Amino acid sequence: MLFIVHMQVQIPPDTDPAYADALKAQEKAFSQKLQHEGKWRHLWRVVGEYANYSVFDVASNDELHTILSSLPLFPYMKISVTPLAQHPSAIVPD
Repeated sequence: MLFIVHMQVQIPPDTDPAYADALKAQEKAFSQKLQHEGKWRHLWRVVGEYANYSVFDVASNDELHTILSSLPLFPYMKISVTPLAQHPSAIVPD
């Protein structure tokens, strides 16, 4: 199942910088692991924002929920999820 996920990170400005840096490093390592596994298929930064659009390829809604809620920055994110389906006019199958 494919999903496009919009993540907006909102770390409070009074957060200890060392703690924020540690969370960001953990987030990077976790996201790269999921990318290598093929579950996090695409990751795009939103210009001018601390946000991204990502495409996930997972087996179920529950698996996506587990992944997203396991992200180190999850407590500081606003997330929206849109399920995707193959368009009948697409010339390249997923």
